[in-house]
Amino acid sequence: MKTCLVVDDSRVIRKVARRVLEDIGFEIAEAADGMEALAWCRAAMPDAVLLDWNMPVMNGIEFLRQLRGEPGGDAPKVVFCTVENSVDHIRAALEAGADEYIMKPFDGDIIQAKFAEAGLL
Repeated sequence: MKTCLVVDDSRVIRKVARRVLEDIGFEIAEAADGMEALAWCRAAMPDAVLLDWNMPVMNGIEFLRQLRGEPGGDAPKVVFCTVENSVDHIRAALEAGADEYIMKPFDGDIIQAKFAEAGLL
């Protein structure tokens, strides 16, 4: 079974994403910020990361840049899921190594479509 790390400081968002991703066949782990997510990845690299931008301790873009520098960190498909919708944010995410970009609020169809586009389904 493929694993997805859901990284968001909102417990509600993590819970909703967990339900959607479990329904499409993923085993889920959760992290509340980038630092926690990085520790999780160092212990067990996931197949995918659903990543928020705005978080305490370490934000999403900082996490992504560090992840891509880790051994095996180029492997996970990273899907940003954020309220940040400017072209500059999207460009920065893609340049840092994001595979897809989802706007909040999201639904199951959007996540499933983006994960399929990223080659995860």
